[in-house]
Amino acid sequence: MNDFFYSKKFKILLAVAVLLAGMMAWAGANDRLTNAPQELLGAALAPFQKAAQLLGGGLDGLVDKYVRIDQIIAENERLRQENQELRDQLVDYDQLAAENQAFRDLLNIEANDPRYQYASAFVISRDPLDQFGGFTIDQGTLQGVEKGDVVVSDKGYLVGRVLEADVTSSKVMTILQPGSYVACLVSRTRDSGNLNGNAAWAVQGNCALENLPRDTLALVGDEIVTSGLGGEFPANIRVGAILELVPEESGTSTIAVIEPGADINKLTHVFVITGEEEEQG
Repeated sequence: MNDFFYSKKFKILLAVAVLLAGMMAWAGANDRLTNAPQELLGAALAPFQKAAQLLGGGLDGLVDKYVRIDQIIAENERLRQENQELRDQLVDYDQLAAENQAFRDLLNIEANDPRYQYASAFVISRDPLDQFGGFTIDQGTLQGVEKGDVVVSDKGYLVGRVLEADVTSSKVMTILQPGSYVACLVSRTRDSGNLNGNAAWAVQGNCALENLPRDTLALVGDEIVTSGLGGEFPANIRVGAILELVPEESGTSTIAVIEPGADINKLTHVFVITGEEEEQG
């Protein structure tokens, strides 16, 4: 029993008793003795009341936060759908604008050269390994396109010819390709030569007019047109302009470096000559 009076529990109880006695004495001295039990109870319960208030507010805030998250998710989904609809409309608009521009270009080409029938075609793919600018178009035999058909740009400049024609698409070999051979003339001097691709100049998007006379009077800037010789390419299709004149290695002829009127590597739309217009009798 004596051990209890020396224990930690007894010391704590004694401290609490002294504290309570002091608080009672202070309350009696200040005429607050009758309120002492309520104040003590209030003081004891104050931390719990504060915790309850915080907990209640926290629960309300948590519920509100979850409600707002649901609203935000719903709003984001609505905006995503609207954004997708706008993107779809933009694609449709771009396609329509491109088709309208192609139609205007076709009217212009037909007005300048009404001899032929044309198929409007968009470039749908390119071979990144093809250094000579070959590409595939979205028109094929179903639209009257055939192997060997001549391809021109929106402005009527020579681009190349159809190498392969499938039902709904065709591969085009450009004038930058070695072996593409097109009989051409210098428009001003009427000197003739063979337009051909050349790896040395194809890097810059240019080709070569070979076998010009050694004493040609052609000058830089002169326009080149097809001659129609051989019948594979119609006559008087514009090709481009002379960029440079280079003597051929043997010295027997001159080579003209030609800058095509069409930027072969950046074409997005072309026209295929599919036939000749019937004469009105």
